[in-house]
Amino acid sequence: MISFINVGSGSKGNATLIYDEKTLIQIDMGLSLKRVFGAASAIEKTREDISAVLITHEHTDHVSSLIRYKGKVPIYASEGTVGYADHIFETEDSFEIGTLTIIPIRTSHDAKNPHGFVIFSGKSRLVYLTDSGYIPEETLPYIENADYYIIESNHDLKMLMKSHRPASLKRRIKGDLGHLSNVDSAIYISQSVGPNTKAIYLAHLSEECNTEEIALESYKKTFLRKEKDLAGIKLVCLKQHEMTKGGDE
Repeated sequence: MISFINVGSGSKGNATLIYDEKTLIQIDMGLSLKRVFGAASAIEKTREDISAVLITHEHTDHVSSLIRYKGKVPIYASEGTVGYADHIFETEDSFEIGTLTIIPIRTSHDAKNPHGFVIFSGKSRLVYLTDSGYIPEETLPYIENADYYIIESNHDLKMLMKSHRPASLKRRIKGDLGHLSNVDSAIYISQSVGPNTKAIYLAHLSEECNTEEIALESYKKTFLRKEKDLAGIKLVCLKQHEMTKGGDE
């Protein structure tokens, strides 16, 4: 089994706890210790139970509190991401932390060396992929037919273009080094889901250029257009200010 608690997801901070019966890890540390440890306590865990923290990239909303873990929790990052990382991982080179196996996968973002992760516990597999303008071709085979997806669904394109954001920021967000729109995210995942897929969790929703209702409706319409069935697959939006439990219950 594999389960998770998303502590918060969005431009104001990101952190996710992923665990099975024996091992607890964390992805990103862009939120306060209080929030992260509060989420851990919901599964009767403490900081001492966190075996490692994996970093996707170096932007502030993913690493703002990471220094608080230095020397206390092993930090895993790609080359050039965190100067004080304890372990450097390479794209597509798997490694183990306790009973979990992790494969770093390439993403496309305006960061030094951004990655997502495929995480295995036994036969259960979770894909974690956010902050990416598109999904690179070499990454696609790794995300096929996962049990669970935590996937970016950042913005509604019409809302983004009508927003009061500067033109340069709009170009960045919708560009290849920016963020996946609802529709682009849904297209990728509609091509990736399979008989093992149980749930899709939409992450990093923009508070200004998206809503949960629009993101969910975009996914449903895109799956319908692609003639892919969402029946039996749970579809959930992660939140910025509330934790969300997911995975095997």
